[in-house]
Amino acid sequence: MEANLTAVVAQPAALWGAGALAVAAAAATKGRARLMLSRAKHRSLAGHARMSRRVAGLIPAWSYSDQRFFRADGAPDDVARQREAGFARLSALYKQRFARTAAMTKEAAQGLSDLQFTGAYRVPFQFSRLVRENLSAGSFLQSSDGVTITDLDGNRLYDCAGSYGVNLMGFDAYKRMIAEGAAQAAELGPVLGAYHPVVADNVARLKAISGMDELSFHMSGTEAVMQAVRLARYHTKRSHVVRFCGAYHGWWGDVQPGVGNPTPADYTYTLADMSEKTLKVLATRKNIACVLVNPLQALHPNSGAPSDSALVDSSRKAGFDKAAYAEWLKRLAETCRANGIVLIFDDVFVGFRLARGGSAEYFGVQPDMVTYGKTLGGGLPVGVLCGRAELMKRYRDDKPVDICFARGTFNSHPYVMGAMNAFLRTLDTDEGRALYEGLDERWNGRAALMNAKLAAAGVPVAVSNLSSIWTVSYTQPSRYNWMLQYYLRAEGLALSWVGTGRLIFSLNYTDADFAEVVERFVRAAKAMQADGWWWHNPGITNKLIRRGILKEMWAAKRGR
Repeated sequence: MEANLTAVVAQPAALWGAGALAVAAAAATKGRARLMLSRAKHRSLAGHARMSRRVAGLIPAWSYSDQRFFRADGAPDDVARQREAGFARLSALYKQRFARTAAMTKEAAQGLSDLQFTGAYRVPFQFSRLVRENLSAGSFLQSSDGVTITDLDGNRLYDCAGSYGVNLMGFDAYKRMIAEGAAQAAELGPVLGAYHPVVADNVARLKAISGMDELSFHMSGTEAVMQAVRLARYHTKRSHVVRFCGAYHGWWGDVQPGVGNPTPADYTYTLADMSEKTLKVLATRKNIACVLVNPLQALHPNSGAPSDSALVDSSRKAGFDKAAYAEWLKRLAETCRANGIVLIFDDVFVGFRLARGGSAEYFGVQPDMVTYGKTLGGGLPVGVLCGRAELMKRYRDDKPVDICFARGTFNSHPYVMGAMNAFLRTLDTDEGRALYEGLDERWNGRAALMNAKLAAAGVPVAVSNLSSIWTVSYTQPSRYNWMLQYYLRAEGLALSWVGTGRLIFSLNYTDADFAEVVERFVRAAKAMQADGWWWHNPGITNKLIRRGILKEMWAAKRGR
């Protein structure tokens, strides 16, 4: 009896012990998975979305006084006076040369929130007040021609902004495409819901270019990415999307975690680009539906889109290694295929710019889906998703109520489809094919020429490029690199609101056009140097600059 009693008492104890061991084992497994995920994140703030949002909420606003503006790096008085004189000359030039354009911009900004935002974030915010008061060139234009644009004051400027990547073939080409598209659609007009016959030709051409089975039309690249992710989740029955640190895939919340998104993206993993640890996560986690790749990141892996508003020192780096990135994409594709993960190339920006067949052709790696936008619309707004047939299907034959919905009023708009068709037909002309002949050699050579000229001029500036997409870097520590964008404008070079972070050239730039850009660029850099902005204390490093800014932030937070 006593033995039986002991056995009865021991049984639940043993079961409890076994249960506890199982719970502990499960917890350990989950802990290892979380640790693996944590290790696959990039160590920067950009790699930690929640942390970056918290840090952004802690940074107070402060603005430099007129005196501090010219002495933020501890420059001696004679250098500060040199800068003041140069700034005054530049301010006078801007107020005289860009008067009408700046006046209309100031007036429109009162009701246009986009202008308020871009105007406030052209330079690091501590310097913004004095810059906005004195160096406004405005944001309005009256005409374009060749590789130049003309503002309201009649200033003709070389376009180095590329219309955010849209302007691939040159302004005149897009004017022609829009006119041809409008003429082609004129008889039907803006009838929506049904399709203009030109849609069928666009479908056939895009299937041939992308190597995909099916496609859908949308009104922006952001919408195309949204649809790609939604379909990937629908077909894999998995919840999470992977995007790489620093990559931009539109402003939709799930693909833009961190600063800029007021809500957490709970179903998004932001992992390190070109990382073995990332491949391990993809191979072990069973909740990953898709991986998004923006091949533009090849120019600056694990870093966000470079902007002069964040140019607080000279730590911005860029560099493109085609072979290394192609090998990474190959291994990424193999890992995704082996684990049932949908691989999506976001070619909204680089599609048709790197090669006629986009990133897949350029890097020699085929994704499961690809998104296009920007230039594909022939100058009009568009987004396109191409994919394998089994991934593009929006319903289940065996479960007819379980659908994946996606529609849009203006999808396949006749005028957009007409302009797109003009663009696609242009690709198949001798002129279109010639754009891609020796493309890398041409633009790599131009970047090398620019760097040689800058080095010969003795200025601390260099460029890096992914074909016709460029980033400007600075070779000695400085707090004033962002000033270069204003000297460039004074020399007739038009940049976008992100300044020297991104220059985008259209492919119709001739050698003569580009030689003029190089001459003006070097002249601007030498003028900036002559005005003392690149004075350098040999003991100053980028790390010390950032440490000094942290001290300023702490003082501002304490109200001093």
